Amino acid sequence: MKPLDDYLPYLLNRAGARIAAAFTEVVRGYGITLPMWRVLAALNEADGQRMGELAERTSIDASTLSRVIDAMQRQGLVARQRQDQDQRSVTVHRAPAGAELTQKIVPLALHYETAALIGFSGPQAKLLKRMLTQVFRNIDALEEEQRQAEARAG
Repeated sequence: MKPLDDYLPYLLNRAGARIAAAFTEVVRGYGITLPMWRVLAALNEADGQRMGELAERTSIDASTLSRVIDAMQRQGLVARQRQDQDQRSVTVHRAPAGAELTQKIVPLALHYETAALIGFSGPQAKLLKRMLTQVFRNIDALEEEQRQAEARAG
């Protein structure tokens, strides 16, 4: 077995957990949680997402996401909207208070990204992001293979 400091899952978790812990303190000061921030950031990119899209984009499982959205709705940060063509389909939209809060937090999020990338050149930072995206896709494909194997076996 590799030493921990040479084991990719350990290194990814360690870096991610450290950034998440630090940024959790920042968003807590605005009365929200880190998952709430991820929802606001995702809606900032594309408002009006379906719950499934939002769950995939934020990497928050559907049942947890539903509770997060409920809490955000109570705080007036988001609103659910049923689609006319399909009453079962619900999209989530930022409310004005959510948009305002997002604009306050975005500069702080960018500051944390900048701090995390100190010592990386611009091209290195872009390469790191592409590589991390590929790692995510690789594991996503692995999980899909496992689901298919279980379906065949079951």
